[in-house]
Amino acid sequence: MTKIQTFAKGILLENPLLILNIGLCSALGVTTSIFNALGMGAGMTFVLVMSEIVISLFRKHIPASIRLPVFIIIIAAFTTIVQLVLQAFVPALYSALGVFLPLIVVNCIIMGRVEAFASKNSVGAAALDGFGMGVGYTIVLVLIALVRELLGNGTLLTGTAAQLTVIPEAYRIGILNSAPGGFIVFGVIAAANQALQNARKAKQEAAK
Repeated sequence: MTKIQTFAKGILLENPLLILNIGLCSALGVTTSIFNALGMGAGMTFVLVMSEIVISLFRKHIPASIRLPVFIIIIAAFTTIVQLVLQAFVPALYSALGVFLPLIVVNCIIMGRVEAFASKNSVGAAALDGFGMGVGYTIVLVLIALVRELLGNGTLLTGTAAQLTVIPEAYRIGILNSAPGGFIVFGVIAAANQALQNARKAKQEAAK
C-alpha cells in the first residue's frame, strides 16, 4: 500500500463514520455547530496521530498481556493534553464539547486504529493512517454540522466572532438541533455516500 493510499483510505474507503460506523456518539453530540465540529475533529486527529506514532514506535516492546491497558494510558495522556490546551486557550470550545472531550480516550476509532494498524506497522505508516482517519472524521463532522447549524439554527460559525444569521427563525427546521435531527442528517449523508460507492462499483464492473 502506497503512502497516498494509506492516508486516503481514512477519507474514502474506510471512513470511520460513513463506512465503519464507529465513533457515532461524539459525532452526533457535537455537530450542532461547525465551530464545535472543527474543534472535536482537530482534537481527535491530534490524539489519533500521536497515539499511533507512539504505539507504533514501541510496538515490539509492549507485552501482549498488557497491550490494551498500555494503549489506553497512551491515548489518555494525549487526550489530557487536548483538554488542558482547550481549557486554557479556548474555554468556550472546551465547555461546548463537554463530556465528549474526555471520552476520546475510549473512542472506538482510536482504539480500533491503534490495535488494527499502529501496533502492526511502521511509525510513518501509522502517522499517515492516523492523519487520514482524523481528516476523514473531521470532514464528516463538518458536513453534518453545516446542515444542522444552517437549517436547524439558521446561523453559521455559532460561538465565534464571525457568527452569521442566514435563515430567519420562522424558516428554521428546529428538529435538526436535537439528537433525532443528528441521526437524520447522518443517515442522509451516509445514504448518499453509499449510493456513490455503489455507482462506482457498478461502473468498475461494467468496465470489466
